[in-house]
Amino acid sequence: MALYDLAGARSEGALDDLVNFASELCAAPVALVSVVEEEFQSFLARVGTDLESTPRSQSFCAHAMHGHQVMEVPDASRDPRFADNPLVTGPPNIRFYAGAPLVSRDGVPLGAICIIDDTPRDGLTPFQTRGLEILATAAMARLDARRAARERREQRATVAETRAALVDSEMRFQTLADTMPQMVWSALPDGFHDYYNARWYEFTGVPAGTTDGEGWNDMFHPEDQDRAWQLWRHSLETGELYQIEYRLRHFDGTYRWVLGRAQPIRDAEGHITRWFGTCTDIHEQKLALEEREVISQELSHRIKNIFAVMSGLIHLAARAHPDIAPLAADLRERIAALGRAHDFVRPHSNNSRPSAQQDSLRGLLEELLAPYQSNAAERVTVTGIDIAIDDRAATPLALLFHELATNASKYGALSTPNGHVTIDITAHRDVSRIIWREDGGPLLSGNAEPSGFGNQLIELSAVRQLGGRVEREWRREGLQLTIEAPAASFSRVLRTE
Repeated sequence: MALYDLAGARSEGALDDLVNFASELCAAPVALVSVVEEEFQSFLARVGTDLESTPRSQSFCAHAMHGHQVMEVPDASRDPRFADNPLVTGPPNIRFYAGAPLVSRDGVPLGAICIIDDTPRDGLTPFQTRGLEILATAAMARLDARRAARERREQRATVAETRAALVDSEMRFQTLADTMPQMVWSALPDGFHDYYNARWYEFTGVPAGTTDGEGWNDMFHPEDQDRAWQLWRHSLETGELYQIEYRLRHFDGTYRWVLGRAQPIRDAEGHITRWFGTCTDIHEQKLALEEREVISQELSHRIKNIFAVMSGLIHLAARAHPDIAPLAADLRERIAALGRAHDFVRPHSNNSRPSAQQDSLRGLLEELLAPYQSNAAERVTVTGIDIAIDDRAATPLALLFHELATNASKYGALSTPNGHVTIDITAHRDVSRIIWREDGGPLLSGNAEPSGFGNQLIELSAVRQLGGRVEREWRREGLQLTIEAPAASFSRVLRTE
């Protein structure tokens, strides 16, 4: 009922003429427009009484408002509903009551327009009854008009507040966007670009508005335009994050590398309402990264040459001292294994990059054990999962598996035509396990005590450098060696996760 502005109707006397006419029409000393609420009834208009409200429990109108016609009480002192009512037993000593219900346009009973007399009556005349019904209709019409006016005022106020909030929000956004070092833009759900901040126009030097719609793509380097369109259309179709590095034309005519990103804004139903994006100048970082890549490749190439020089020096020393030739050959093979490991994990150009994945244990094993294969997977088979490795783990792994392969080719499975080696890679929780198993080589008569520099190298690689442990089983069919090490010791990425 608050929507009817009842307090305003009372203060402005909007219904006073109706109660005055009701009093005259029915020749009654008291007439009221009463609104019944949860605990009280309030009088919006009154004549013949100073009362402004009464408890609901004493209200005659609380009964009248639920009817469909005028309710009459000929003598309240004889009516069981009202005989004990304080308004009957005391002032104003109500005897006769007639009230027409006030019902809202939504069908909600609000109260009644009524007349009261302190003398019993037989009832109203038909003319008076009809007149009271018309007055009830007029009262509701005025209340409905006030309600509609109030709703319009509130709606106008809400619209004004909303517009003011939007203007304020837009000003705040533009101020924030213009103070950001990045270029900021926004687009409609269909991809139409309709806003760029000041930084965009400062960077590109184009007149305001010239890159709206699809004009932004002309600012890209010709080689980047098709790729940018393809990624942008994909994001529009799927709602996925838009991210791309491209060259953007600077106001001085050059092209600078820029990182572009955009994310959609969604409503409560998940529909995209707008895209907001940024462009960040990464030109210096891009050039620095390319320069560092060139230096890294050059340094790595020189390290590879050092391996070759070392191998050549050992070969010259062995020619001068034939008695150390076997030791020199072993040393050269180990250096060659280190060289292959370094070549596997070092930075490469597109032309020098190995075919196997460079952060893969399987790839490293294929590279190291290729000399022992007559055909692919014929002598050495790798099974199980793959493990990510980095340059720190590649060196001990290369030395370890080189020693195992060398020993197998001299004394074990790879020393016979039908021998075979299986390398099985598994992982459980945070521990990786690698099993080297030889079959088909010379039969073993019993356990052999590991000795020699090669076995020490295996222990050094697996235990001290990888932080793991080594277990040997001298099966009759051949050696089975199990290496267990923390998964984090194979890769820096795993170490930081």
